[in-house]
Amino acid sequence: MSDQVKPNQTIGIIGAGAEAGGSQAGCRMGPAAMRTAGLIEALTGLNYPVVDMGDIVLPRLEPKLSQQSVKYPRLKHLAEAVAWTETLQKQAYELAITDNFPLIIGGDHVIALGTVPGLARAAAQKNRPLFVLWLDAHTDYHQLDTSTTGNLHGTPVAYFTGRPSFAGIFPELPAVIPFDRVAMLGIRSVDPEERLALRTSGMAVHDMREIDEFGIVALLRRFLERVKAANGLLHVSLDVDYLDPAIAPGVGTTVPGGANFREAHLVMEMLHESALVSSLEIVELNPFLDERGRTARLLVELTASLMGRMIIDRPSLRYGE
Repeated sequence: MSDQVKPNQTIGIIGAGAEAGGSQAGCRMGPAAMRTAGLIEALTGLNYPVVDMGDIVLPRLEPKLSQQSVKYPRLKHLAEAVAWTETLQKQAYELAITDNFPLIIGGDHVIALGTVPGLARAAAQKNRPLFVLWLDAHTDYHQLDTSTTGNLHGTPVAYFTGRPSFAGIFPELPAVIPFDRVAMLGIRSVDPEERLALRTSGMAVHDMREIDEFGIVALLRRFLERVKAANGLLHVSLDVDYLDPAIAPGVGTTVPGGANFREAHLVMEMLHESALVSSLEIVELNPFLDERGRTARLLVELTASLMGRMIIDRPSLRYGE
């Protein structure tokens, strides 16, 4: 049986307004902006039951975690990032193990330190492999000792694929995601340390040059066929900077040359038609940098496409919207 969200399956929404991953303020407003832009209305309009579980409130931070900053002095907001990781691993697991469809809205990409391992734990208990589709301008493959900026939103893929520098600081992984179960689309900004490590990883990393040369359909279809052949579950991690800043300005890490409007909707439509997607997270929306909610509304539309909204069902926008 397919694990694509089904009309009688409940979509559980969790807001995770993390700003621990970077230095640009504003991402904590991302969940509110998505709700204001009509996320719940779009999903219920497609006849899905929706439960909005509200926003996560972190527990009090443990002072002892700050001692780890001595080992990695460049890292920013380390204690807060660890707290988000611990909390979201538990929340994502509990939502996924009950056969709901987890929809996590951030917050910056530091939340993937928690969401992906939590979802992987649930998948392992179902005896299903978890695959991850990483839609992003960046590979986020830094270890704690290679990040030059100290921004922890650049580390999630390294963590959940089991790279070693996180041991003793971040929670022990309940289930490691093997390299061959990760595919990245839209990459166009990779640091030298990440590039060297990725060459030997065996991970599928498709930059915009490759997409221009071979087409996004062929590259995505190849990955989806692997997920299907393995009877896998598919988690989609959508970073706003995967999109071109011309259509999605509400992000603090803009990189020119991203996916355009048609490409982004095509990917979402292919994902829906694959009937493989079992969870979704949307990260790095910064309403403080947006233009009258333009990016938030686009993200709602892309979510609706992934959930099955067809071209003929899309509303027209009035002038100036």
